[in-house]
Amino acid sequence: MRPRAPVALPYAVSACALLLVTASAGCGESAEGSSGALEVPPPVSTPAPAAPATPGAAAPTDAPADASAASPTAKAGVPDGRPLGRRGKWRITTYYTASQSLYRGKGKAVRGCLRFHCSHGKDPLGSYPEDFLKVVQTEGSGHLTSGRQRGRYLNWSSSVGFWLDDTTRDSAGRPLRAWTSAAADRSVLARGQRFAITGCGREGGGRPVEAEVCRRFREARWTVTDLFRPGYGGEYHADVYLGEEHGTRLADSPLYTTLKGATLTGVR
Repeated sequence: MRPRAPVALPYAVSACALLLVTASAGCGESAEGSSGALEVPPPVSTPAPAAPATPGAAAPTDAPADASAASPTAKAGVPDGRPLGRRGKWRITTYYTASQSLYRGKGKAVRGCLRFHCSHGKDPLGSYPEDFLKVVQTEGSGHLTSGRQRGRYLNWSSSVGFWLDDTTRDSAGRPLRAWTSAAADRSVLARGQRFAITGCGREGGGRPVEAEVCRRFREARWTVTDLFRPGYGGEYHADVYLGEEHGTRLADSPLYTTLKGATLTGVR
């Protein structure tokens, strides 16, 4: 998407990968119990380089005993032992796609764009539960499960408002991939960098990370498809996409969390 038009276009990245519109620390459950939104920047001519390897650094060993067990989130690729940024200093937030079927709030009509390449549209897009719309504006996208637009996605960005689409999208216009797509601190990671979370640190609030939660995050292989705008998102911050809600609200899941003091390792 960015290579085609470096102007204000819909970026279906979570509110965590979008311009900070509140004074919060990002998506997920931060230590302060707040949530917020960041905005992916316009395209840059030269990606920020990845941080150089730290000589002699080794991957952390805080994996739970069952970390090697098979998991649907496991991806091809082996951590290469090269730490990215500073070991034990990363903050990992999470975002997801809301499912309209899980929300029962009062209906509210919204206006926006009926197509992808559009900004600040005024077309009627339908009426949706207010609690669903609130999540869409926080996480960046929602799957419509009823009404005339059933099967499509209602996406939102602070720079362009609401728009209807056939998929969620990263800032390049590609569909987001569950347990794969990520946004990250551009001063440390370049777009296209693959990484694994090899150390979970602790959850927001200082609580230990549940063993199963840590296992899921460690087994995933993430690719940086979006970069935080300089000055937003925070140094050593990655925002990872969990996918779409199914059956229960992801906001109530232990997977929707913030990992503090995490370690990232490059993947070959």
